[in-house]
Amino acid sequence: MPDRHDAAANACTRAAASLGPPPWDDERVRESVAPLFSRHRTAFDGASYLANHSLGRPLDATANDVTEGLDAWYASMGGAWDAWEREERAHRARIARLLGAARDDAVVPKTSAGAGLRAVLSSFDAPPRVVATGGEFDSLDLILREWARRGALALQSIPLRPPQPGARDARALPHLDSADLLAAIAPGIDLVVVSEVLFQTGQRVDGLPDIVARAHAVSAKVLVDVYHSLGAMPVDIAALDADFAVGGGYKYLRGGPGACFLYIAPRWLDAGLRTLDTGWFAKRARFDYQRPDPPQFAHGGDGWLESTPPVLAPFQARAGLALVQALGPAAIRIDSRARQARLVEAIRQHGLTALGGSDDRGAFVVVPFPDAPAQPASRAAAALARQGIVSDARGPCLRFGPDLMTTAGEIARAAYALAAVVKGAAR
Repeated sequence: MPDRHDAAANACTRAAASLGPPPWDDERVRESVAPLFSRHRTAFDGASYLANHSLGRPLDATANDVTEGLDAWYASMGGAWDAWEREERAHRARIARLLGAARDDAVVPKTSAGAGLRAVLSSFDAPPRVVATGGEFDSLDLILREWARRGALALQSIPLRPPQPGARDARALPHLDSADLLAAIAPGIDLVVVSEVLFQTGQRVDGLPDIVARAHAVSAKVLVDVYHSLGAMPVDIAALDADFAVGGGYKYLRGGPGACFLYIAPRWLDAGLRTLDTGWFAKRARFDYQRPDPPQFAHGGDGWLESTPPVLAPFQARAGLALVQALGPAAIRIDSRARQARLVEAIRQHGLTALGGSDDRGAFVVVPFPDAPAQPASRAAAALARQGIVSDARGPCLRFGPDLMTTAGEIARAAYALAAVVKGAAR
């Protein structure tokens, strides 16, 4: 039922047009954008949701989109594959546009970023020599370390530089020095894994073009994790010249879990690069049920597909992508930085350290806590949650992710509550 999609996309376009230039006024957001989230707002009435950097708010249209995918099943049974495959193609095209990818088939649906990494690792004919940072998210970090432990790859992990006691700027957080990573990219390295924005601290890794260029100079490939950048800021993976990228809809794309992707640079698709981590949907003629030996794979990115996919994921991700496309990543970035800066200033007025809202940070604010066995950041997040303020913690970092629906009142309330929690814990 394409009219459902058109109606939702048009609603997002109208809402975006009524906002005017960013940063956006709270009242205009309340009038034009908030109605798209009525179910979420009803469920969180009286609470302040400041974990948009973790799990993005779902639009009302998301439920209708998933129902559309189910309706095809009810109505057509096996014939539903026409609708399901059509939506998958449309989903890949939407992601490709956000990434700046030259081809839609360069985007391969995956159920997780980790699944994308495994496919890349499985494209090497021998155990690859991998350089990664100590700031990668657990899904990638765990795979790399376990493959290394079992001899499936050789791993060099570049540690983050430790925080400096008493610092009230970026030095208060664990920090990746890009020079450390560049120095490790030497001849013999096969793959470099690096995030555009580090998940724990919000650091925006500087010098990514230099990292890619250095890797290519020694014949290494680069995989960039864009999970904490895509949808929150402009991303141009083709201009960066990265070989691979992984990301997903869980956070800023508002698509929930399971709607992830792997990007493969078209030059590698044209060169016939293959992965062992594949399945029957990667066959050239999957529904002919022929078994040529060796197998005949589909052209381009379709040859990197797996077995029977989770068909509802593209429907689930559709409304969130429509809103991001309507608002525009550049405008979202301007608004995000303004709200972060407001929160940082409010927290600092209470005598606490907070980082965010600047060009070198991602889309969330971090309040550093001493890294102690008592896990004070997690305890602070739990105390705030009891007051109806939803944040989260990753190690020594308390994280707040305001989005365009986070009001000035919610920001002031969160800062005040955090100060009370910290002062209460200090007594």
